[in-house]
Amino acid sequence: MEMIRTIIDSTNNFLWGKNILVIMLIGMAVYASYRTKFMQIRLFGKIVATLKGETTDGEKISSLEAFYLGTACRVGAGNIAGVVAAISVGGAGALFWMWLVALLGASTAFLESVLAVVHREKDKDGNYRGGTPWIIKNRLGKKWIGTIYAIASIICYIGVIQVMSNSVTESVSGAYGVNPKIISVILAIIVAITIFGKSKKDKIVMALNKIVPAMAFLYIAVVLYVILTNLTGIPAMFGKIFSAAFGVDQIAGGALGGVIMQGVKRGLFSNEAGSGNGNYAAALADVDEPVKQGMVQSLSVFVDTLVICSATAFVILLADSNSIQGLNGMVLFQEALKSHIGWIGIPFTVIILFFFSFSTILGVTFYGKNALQYINESSKLNTCYQLLVVWMVYVGGIEQNFFVWSLADFGLGIMTVINIGVICPLVNEAVEYLEKYEQKIKGYVKINP
Repeated sequence: MEMIRTIIDSTNNFLWGKNILVIMLIGMAVYASYRTKFMQIRLFGKIVATLKGETTDGEKISSLEAFYLGTACRVGAGNIAGVVAAISVGGAGALFWMWLVALLGASTAFLESVLAVVHREKDKDGNYRGGTPWIIKNRLGKKWIGTIYAIASIICYIGVIQVMSNSVTESVSGAYGVNPKIISVILAIIVAITIFGKSKKDKIVMALNKIVPAMAFLYIAVVLYVILTNLTGIPAMFGKIFSAAFGVDQIAGGALGGVIMQGVKRGLFSNEAGSGNGNYAAALADVDEPVKQGMVQSLSVFVDTLVICSATAFVILLADSNSIQGLNGMVLFQEALKSHIGWIGIPFTVIILFFFSFSTILGVTFYGKNALQYINESSKLNTCYQLLVVWMVYVGGIEQNFFVWSLADFGLGIMTVINIGVICPLVNEAVEYLEKYEQKIKGYVKINP
């Protein structure tokens, strides 16, 4: 056990501590943006339009449902706690670099999702299944590497489930003093009810169809209220963001590198573009063209960072400085929100954090089922995995297991290294689909699904 811990810690120190993953992800994002001629900007109108009128019958998953699934996994407790940490350490300027990373990373999400749709399979029931492991198997013929990626996925998701569960219990317990064990049991029961049982369409997908729009609307509505009641402070806020991002004070103090790194890291690890996570969702969509689903997943990156993360940052940056002086973490966010909307800010934070965390738990559970299906299609094994998920929700809620959290970092790191190594040499293939699609919408050619 000690040897395993040493290997995991050494790997994490190399990939995360030495910023190897940051360099790989930024490099991939810049390259993808260049090769697609910044499609995320040029075709933004088309990207939004791909979600209109997307419906499916029976068990099939629509493009919009795949968008909800991908967004659920990207948007989590980190969109609050992570942004608070980035601003606390890197200042307001960190938000600008988060925006830049999301803008570039959207092209990476596009390319990897196109490839996931192109190289997916159909199961015996006629439903799609796919993701990075299937790209590796069907395009590169290296099934064993796909198996390593799938195992790393499951390791990562088990850790993420514990982190999200702990975020919920800590917020409720901290706000109202409720015993974490009671909260953990309730949360585990809710998760179990949601993920077990059969229906016409996967119950996780059905739940996320309702949760993701509701939580996004609720959060954005409150933040819009905060913005509207602080209109006079908006110019100063943006001035603070841009001046801190490039400011003379930061350069003179040698802190500019820290500002940039905090924003870059938080942006990369929040939107997950480049890790291949979103490929599990993209491959399942019942769409006629791979490019459409690539666009949907790139939009998910925008929503995660440019909308949700920005909303969190605005709440903090527009708050009365006296009310948040010397605070950090979730307490900082709660008090900032309280300064805007009064006492209801505390229960609202608890509610929104529950929605964010719960949707992420459901999303990664669904992803894990797909990863497990690549390794072994046994229904018994899938049931065991779902039981493990419920147990981890309970365990994560009652204690912080830092070894399991390290496993999540380890799994995500291995996934990212493999995924970028796979999609980088296949960029030409995805770009060809994009070029043909652009010709089609101009009326030149027809693409076969």
